[in-house]
This record gives sequence, C-alpha cells and structure tokens, in this order.
Amino acid sequence: MISLDNSPNAFSAQHPGSKKAALSILTVPAFDDNYLWLIHNGANAVVVDPGDANAIIAALDLHQLRLTAILLTHHHNDHIGGVPSLLQHYKVPVYGPENDGIAAVTHPLQQDQKLTLSEIGLTLNVLAVPGHTSGHIAYFAPEQHWLFCGDTLFAGGCGRLFEGTPTQMLQSLDRLAALPEDTEVYCAHEYTMSNLRFAREIEPDNQALLTRIAVEQKKRDENIPTIPSQIGLEKQTNPFLRIRETAVIRRLIDAGKISANQSDASNFGALREWKNNYR
Repeated sequence: MISLDNSPNAFSAQHPGSKKAALSILTVPAFDDNYLWLIHNGANAVVVDPGDANAIIAALDLHQLRLTAILLTHHHNDHIGGVPSLLQHYKVPVYGPENDGIAAVTHPLQQDQKLTLSEIGLTLNVLAVPGHTSGHIAYFAPEQHWLFCGDTLFAGGCGRLFEGTPTQMLQSLDRLAALPEDTEVYCAHEYTMSNLRFAREIEPDNQALLTRIAVEQKKRDENIPTIPSQIGLEKQTNPFLRIRETAVIRRLIDAGKISANQSDASNFGALREWKNNYR
C-alpha cells in the first residue's frame, strides 16, 4: 500500500506483514519521471540509484534518517549523478556493478553475490541483467520479495537497448520473470501509462491489461505512483515478458515487423524497436 507522506515529494510503502516489519521504502521523485528509493528501518537508510542528491538529502532530513550505504544499478547519470554530493555529506560504501564503469563504486558486485546490509537488517541477492547497459545489475530481497531493477524492467515495459543485445535483454527479463509472482518491482521511472498504451497496441484484447490501464490511470489522476508493480502482473500485461505468447507473435507478424518462425530474441528485438518509435 502506498500512502502520501508528510513531504510533498515523498511516498512511503509500508510492509507490516514482513518478518522485518520495521523496514519501509520511501519513494523520492526526482527530475521529470525518476524514482529514487530509500530503504530504511526508521533510523538508518540505504539509497538506490540516487541521481539527485538534493532530493535524497531532503528526504533523509525530513525523516531523520542516517544514510549508511548507496546501491547503484547502472552508470547512467540520472541514477548516479547525486553520488559525489552524497559522499561529501556521508562517508558510506557504494555498491554497484563490477563491469559498468562507475568510478564511485567501492564494493563491486556480480551475479549470485549476496549483500547483507546489517545497519538496516536487509539481505539482497545480486542479479546480472545486462541489456540496457552492458553491466546492469538488479537487487532482489528474498525475504521481503522486493526487486530494485533500475532500467531493465519497467511497469508495462523494459529499458532501451543502449549497450546490450536483444538476446541479453531477453535473458535478463527471463531471470526477473522467474522471481516469485508477488515480488514487488521497484523500477526507476514513471513510464507506466506510456508503456501500457503500447502494450494495448500489441494485445488489444488482453482483459488483464485493459483492467490494469484503468487502475493505473486512476492512480496517476490522483498523483499516486504506479510503482511498485508485481512480477505476476507484469507477466500478465507486459508485452516484453510475453514475447513468446501467440497473440504477441501474431501481432508482430500482422504489423509486418517479423516473419514467421523467427527466434525469440529476433522477435524481442523487433518488439523493442517498434516501441522505440511508437508515439
């Protein structure tokens, strides 16, 4: 459940049913459509992808939290741009991908590593999810079923292929789709309605998708984030996780984007290219 916080720019997702009931996630909007994530226990906090230092510092001050670590998913500036300023205020470790060229990373991470953040009582599994960038990683909290996936998986969509290949991105999305269906997806952008309009272009008869569009539009009308999503909902409504579905393949063929009997990766690449140019 997401509820409006005292701050005009922060939302708080509470998880009272978790074994670690003290843990909460603050959603800190930044720029035009970014979300920065503060995971905290009421005293200490870690931040995911702090592109804007000022927004994070304001949220920390408002909630009287002490920053204890920085987590990065990939090297784009809207995800790491605030790190130098944060490090001037807080001397904390910076965790991030081993192979994504981020100079500020003090603790490089790779697939299958486990990260324990003792200050807030959180354990994360590291997942390699290249495609958007060559070294992109995601963080999965197996106890809470939280996923922080940067720009790999979006609500209703996926990231552009700036550095990786369709094969890499498809494998990355398959890795995320294999997580428990109730996993909450904390991606980094409010692209949901744009993504769902494209999804409706691909599957106009998908009733789960049509229902989702109505639900998410109501949230946006009330200025409520559509994030987090859930893996199960993405598998029902996100065309990039549904690339092997007959209806999606048929739509691509009918639109002249692919021919029959192409590989899953080729079909995925055609779908992603269509989305790149969709208005």
